[in-house]
Amino acid sequence: MCQPVKVHDDNDVGDDDEVFNKLLRRYKYLEKSFEESIRKLLVFLKGFTDDEQEKLAITLGIIFANGFCKAQVLVCLFEDHVVKEGIALRFATALFRSWLDEKDIGSVELFPLNKRSQEAFNKQQSVEIKKELQKSLEEMMENDDNPKEIVGYLTDYMKKHELSDSDLVIHVWNTLMSQVEWNKKEELVAEQAIKHLKKYALVIATVARSTEAESKLCIKIQEYCYDNMAFMKVFQKILVLFYKTDVLSEDSILRWYNGGHSAKGKSVFLEQMKSFVEWLQNAEEAMVFVILIMYTLKMCFFREEIVLYLYLVYISFKFFPRKRIVVSFGAK
Repeated sequence: MCQPVKVHDDNDVGDDDEVFNKLLRRYKYLEKSFEESIRKLLVFLKGFTDDEQEKLAITLGIIFANGFCKAQVLVCLFEDHVVKEGIALRFATALFRSWLDEKDIGSVELFPLNKRSQEAFNKQQSVEIKKELQKSLEEMMENDDNPKEIVGYLTDYMKKHELSDSDLVIHVWNTLMSQVEWNKKEELVAEQAIKHLKKYALVIATVARSTEAESKLCIKIQEYCYDNMAFMKVFQKILVLFYKTDVLSEDSILRWYNGGHSAKGKSVFLEQMKSFVEWLQNAEEAMVFVILIMYTLKMCFFREEIVLYLYLVYISFKFFPRKRIVVSFGAK
């Protein structure tokens, strides 16, 4: 049975490549046999350790980059048994990285002529990474895994692939919403949606930590509700829920309302949010007023007990009444 050459470091990989180079240039008739051997190796990747697979991928990347073998043999990576366990994705990622290190991606025969660029390669790799994430999230939700476990997996995945929250927020939203068969009746879909999103609020919050991600999420929710008519009256309830569960900040909601929205259903959704936005603005103004009073009293050397009392009033106003009042705006 064919086995990859055992190598111990990057220099050994380079030495192996030089051997193949000399042999194939001198004995052209070996090219066909060489390609057939590579096909066999790719089909039986599962029989090798992770370390052996990585070293083989690096060597093949150098070989393909130098034109010693046709890239068409890589179709073997689409075999179900190789794809199913994620072997194909890991192997292809290592192979193409090695290929890129050796020579510009413009030589990659797997891409159409008009897409042979570093940008096209990076884009395709990003798509594959997100597909893998979507599949994993779907499986975890189907198995009814604890949302905290999903958050842990998502956090590790973002760190591993160097992804930001704004890269994934739309993707995670789409995955969450695709997991439910929504009721066609407006009066029922609202309760169904709030229950589902409340359960996974912690998950969506993981990819909505930055201002950019929150803005993207607001617009995506708006467009989703517009494109799915049963959700037209649920938009405000979703935003209020996400405000209560700390997915969206009041700044993000106000930014959306004051011009950061999409054109889809704009008038309808702005009207839905009008009362809630007014409440947010008034609450903010009231807090500023309390702060000014506190500062004035302190500057006038009032007794410390009075200042402390007013400070407690401010804290209770900031954290408790606001969250109680917000119940009247929808999400329960």
